[in-house]
Amino acid sequence: QGAQIIVFPEDGIHGFNFTRSSIYPYLDFVPHSHSGKWNPCREPYLYNDTEVIQRLSCMALKNKIFLVANLGTKQPCEHSDPRCPSDGRYQFNTNVAFAADGALLATYRKHNLYFEYAFDTPPEPDYAFFDTPFAGKFGMFTCFDILFFEPAVNLIRQYSLKQIVYPTAWMNQLPLLSAVEFQQAFATAFNINILAANIHHPTLGMTGSGIYTPVKSFIYHNMESYGGKLIVAEIPVITADYKTNLESNERFRENLHDSCRTSTSTSLDDEVCYKEQEETPSGESEKGKEQSPPSFYAEMMYDNFTFVPLWGEKGELQVCANTLCCYLNYQRAVLTEELYALGVFDGLHTVHGTYYVQACALVKCGGLSFSTCGQEVTDATALIDFQLWGNMSTPYIFPLLLTSGVTLDFADHMGWKNNYYFLSKNRTSAGLLTAALYGRWYEKD
Repeated sequence: QGAQIIVFPEDGIHGFNFTRSSIYPYLDFVPHSHSGKWNPCREPYLYNDTEVIQRLSCMALKNKIFLVANLGTKQPCEHSDPRCPSDGRYQFNTNVAFAADGALLATYRKHNLYFEYAFDTPPEPDYAFFDTPFAGKFGMFTCFDILFFEPAVNLIRQYSLKQIVYPTAWMNQLPLLSAVEFQQAFATAFNINILAANIHHPTLGMTGSGIYTPVKSFIYHNMESYGGKLIVAEIPVITADYKTNLESNERFRENLHDSCRTSTSTSLDDEVCYKEQEETPSGESEKGKEQSPPSFYAEMMYDNFTFVPLWGEKGELQVCANTLCCYLNYQRAVLTEELYALGVFDGLHTVHGTYYVQACALVKCGGLSFSTCGQEVTDATALIDFQLWGNMSTPYIFPLLLTSGVTLDFADHMGWKNNYYFLSKNRTSAGLLTAALYGRWYEKD
């Protein structure tokens, strides 16, 4: 189909559920990419135990295509190395990238392992990228890495990368961490292109791949069938002088006091600027307070969120936790028999990994009782116009917008104004499942 680069999923070659010793026979030796040029297809004799690498290299060469794949690798170590495992070898979850002539361009050893007892964390984070004639530099990391500062965010920032290849074996977790939802949010937050290849394994909840640009996504998410799908798309190259949302975020934060006077965008921004001067960002009158809906607690993504329900066809809501306050103006086209709630969480997430989250989330609840808010929901009919904002303490905000059937939508407006991060949308393309600001406060992990 004329593709220039192809990306394969994590664990796609060897599969799952290995122990350290049972995976050993499947591991290749891969010289870490800094050890000079090597073309495994043309020079198979240089290293032993490189059968998988050779096959991949020959696939790239034969088809004249850049190729990225994930495999298990081994590296002998000396017992004088204090980190050397007792069996005398490191075992890594590794991505490899080949040029169209079969040359090994880069290797990346996964840093943030997700309960992968067969593998070791590399002693130092790898910052892996490779050059292509058609799109410049591509950075590379794997799966769970996408939630952490090292090496993913640091790689993108340090080397001003605009295209990322991303093999993953991602277990979907709604409402905030479905694969396609977070992959798109990451591309949007950093203004980059991402080629994300997820393994397709519905019984493990693993599905959702895509080719993402900051303004358009080509995705495949299917929990019903066992067939995977090849996604092919032609997308514009993003050049390095294109500013990321985060860089403009930081500029926004520096120019805070100017932004009110110079703001010419939506009426909402002016309204909030005006409210800032009044020092009541919620803008609620006393009368509004009497009728404000009750707050309640419910578990979402294993975290204890504070929620307020959306009642009626329109309203203004506010909900706070710790230092974070979330605000929502909403209007529904038609009142449906569905319960929605606005939730806030500002704290350390500790299940299946430890990381600090600041989240403002508008979600559809699983049923009509408060206790169902935070449940995994895949279908919705309500079309809601909304403006969501929060006084986030981190510049790393991932804007989530997920619609019925686990499909994606793009916000009309988003970005910083006066220490508040905004996300607004008039009329989603399908029923709303999740609209959220998912903030990662890396320093507090």
